[in-house]
Amino acid sequence: MRGRTQNDGSTPRDQRHDYWGAVLDSPDARALARFYAELLGWELGPEGRTIIPPDSVGYLAFQDSPEYVRPVWPPAEGRQQQMLHLDFEVEDLAAAVAHAMELGATPAEFQPQTEVRVMLDPDGHPFCLYANG
Repeated sequence: MRGRTQNDGSTPRDQRHDYWGAVLDSPDARALARFYAELLGWELGPEGRTIIPPDSVGYLAFQDSPEYVRPVWPPAEGRQQQMLHLDFEVEDLAAAVAHAMELGATPAEFQPQTEVRVMLDPDGHPFCLYANG
């Protein structure tokens, strides 16, 4: 991408300037950030609205949106649909689903694939857990 720093791998992560991420709306950004930080084992950023994996320059951020409307899954005409969803590969699908539920996620009622579990985070954003192999 023009105007973006290209990293050759020699710069320490905390000194790099090529971070990228996705931002999710939430009625309580800090609470949703804590949910995903605990789910993924990532560190919370200084403002408590960003989470960062220990080995990457990618991140997830969360912004307060008082007018947030919870999406539905699967899509339903006339209802707020998802705008994106997150996918996470796991080694043990059952253990990952149980952990997500302990943290406040719920399994979606509709599960279109047997090797993937569609989960809803506490704000209703869908995310998928899947095991390869």
